[in-house]
Amino acid sequence: MTDLAVELDLPSAGPDEPNAIRIDSPLDGGLVGRVAKASRQDVTDAVAAARAARVAWAGTPAAERGAALRSAAAAIRDRADDLARVNEAETGRPAEDAKEGVLAGAGTLEQYAELGPVHRGRSLLGDPGATDLMVPEPRGVAVVLTPWNDPVAVACGLVGAALATGNTVVHKPSERCPHTGLLLGELITPYLPEGVLTCLAGDGEVGAWLAGSEGVDLIAHVGSTEAGRAIAGAAARTGAKVLLENGGNDPLLVDGDVDPAWAAEQAATGAFANSGQICVAVERVYVHRAIAEPFVDALTGEAERLGLLPLVDLPHRDKVHGQVADAVAAGARLCAGGVVPEGPGARYPATVLADCAPDLAIMREETFGPVAPVCVVDDFDQGLRMACADRYGLAATVLTRSMEHAQRAWRALPVGTVKVNAVFGGAPGGAAQPRGASGQGFGYGPELLDEMTTTKVVHVEPAP
Repeated sequence: MTDLAVELDLPSAGPDEPNAIRIDSPLDGGLVGRVAKASRQDVTDAVAAARAARVAWAGTPAAERGAALRSAAAAIRDRADDLARVNEAETGRPAEDAKEGVLAGAGTLEQYAELGPVHRGRSLLGDPGATDLMVPEPRGVAVVLTPWNDPVAVACGLVGAALATGNTVVHKPSERCPHTGLLLGELITPYLPEGVLTCLAGDGEVGAWLAGSEGVDLIAHVGSTEAGRAIAGAAARTGAKVLLENGGNDPLLVDGDVDPAWAAEQAATGAFANSGQICVAVERVYVHRAIAEPFVDALTGEAERLGLLPLVDLPHRDKVHGQVADAVAAGARLCAGGVVPEGPGARYPATVLADCAPDLAIMREETFGPVAPVCVVDDFDQGLRMACADRYGLAATVLTRSMEHAQRAWRALPVGTVKVNAVFGGAPGGAAQPRGASGQGFGYGPELLDEMTTTKVVHVEPAP
C-alpha cells in the first residue's frame, strides 16, 4: 500500500511523526500507511475557516451549489477504482463491493444536487395586504463524523446534503480509513470555495474536539452508540443540532409458514453481507420451532459456503470472537465458524450459533461481524415480543406468508425501518428516524435537507 499511496498522491506521515495514525492491512497485516493526526489547532482553524466561509456559501444560489456537487460526483466516478482500492487496503472490503459504495456516493451527491435547489419553504395565509413566509436557511457550520464500513457512500450523503443546503462542513472520516476519507475530500474540495469543506484525519479525540467546538452549529454522526452519546453530551453544552445514526441490534423474525431454505438465504444475506459490518445487518434471529431444524441446517450450509470473511482489524475481530466464545460457554451450539484462523490479517469465518438464550450478550448487543445467533421460539407472538424487547431501534425484518402477522409486526416493532420478506431493499428516497440507543433524526432522503436547515418566519407588510 505504500506504493499505492505514492501512486495516488495520498497524504502520509513519516515514521518519526509522533501523532500519526497507522493503518495495517486487515488482509495480510502489512503496513498500509501513516497519516498525520489533526492537532487541536488544526480543528480550531478548520472550524474558523468554515465560519468565515458560511455567509458567502449560504448566499450562493442553490443551483450553483448543485452544479458544484454534480462536478464533484463526476470526479468521484472518474476515480472510483482508486477509491475502491484504497478502501479495500484499509478496511478489507473487497474492491468490487467497495466500488459499489463509491458509485452510490456519487449518485447521492447527484441526488442532492437536484433536491437542493427545489428545497422550499411555505407561504402562509395571513392578511391579504401582507406577505408571510416560512423560509429554510442553512444552520451554519456542520461537523460530519463518518464510519469505516461504507465510508464514501455515508460521507457523500451527509456532506452532500449539508453543502446543498448552504452549510459549510468539517468532515472527519473514521481513523480506520483516513486515506479513503482524505482522497474523497481531495476530489470534492476543488469545486468549492475555500473553507466550505475541510477534511481532517483523526481519532476519537479529534472527533471530541470537533463536537465540543463552540463555532459548530450541527453535528452529524454515524458510528457507535457510545460515541453518539458523548457527542450528544457535548452538543448539549454548545447548543449544536445533533443527527445520530448509531448502533443497531436488528432482529430477523422467521415465521413458521415460510420456506426454511429461502429464509436461511435471507438470514445469510442479512448477517454476512460486508462481513456483517453493516449498521442494518441481521444481528439476532428468532425462528419458529416448526421450521427451526431445516432453517438452521440451511443457514449452516450458507455459512460454510462463505468461509472466511475480512474484518476491519484485529481489535474488531477480537471483539466479535469474544461474543461468540462467551455465547458458546453459556450453552449456545456452534454450528459453523467460530474459530479464529491462523495467519496474518483479520479474517473471521461466517458463524452460526443455535440454541441461543435471549439474555446472551450476542443477542442483546451489536456484534457487527459475520455472526448469526439463532433463538427458537414456540410461536410468532413469542418471537415478536422478543424482537421488540431491545434498547436499540434501527431496523428489523419479518419473514412471513401471513399478512395479518406482517401488519401486526410492522406496527409493533419499535424501530425506524421494517422490512417484510426482504432483508435489504426499498424504494429510493426512503428516510427513517432511528430510535432508542440507535440515535435520532433523519439521515437520508429529502428529509435530511430539513434536518440540515432551520426555519425562519417572515412577516412583511407595507408601511403606512
